[in-house]
Amino acid sequence: MSIIDPKIDVLLDATDNDRFLLCSLASKRAHDINDMMRGQRDRAIQLSSAVEIAKANSKKPLSMAFAEIARGEVSYDPETIDISQH
Repeated sequence: MSIIDPKIDVLLDATDNDRFLLCSLASKRAHDINDMMRGQRDRAIQLSSAVEIAKANSKKPLSMAFAEIARGEVSYDPETIDISQH
């Protein structure tokens, strides 16, 4: 996987140029997305709808998380981060 879109500069700007924070934020969001997708997949299997299963598997959770971060839909509260533990 390569990060072509969104650009890495845009992603780093969203996390104050902290690549470790970017990784943490993206991985937590991807985990949430994966949990949601798993629920949709289970529901699609119950409905036996191949179209819904294909939609659920069309994009990787980490790619979706990076796109959400770039659009500003996912953020963090700087007050909750202890920079000395970083």
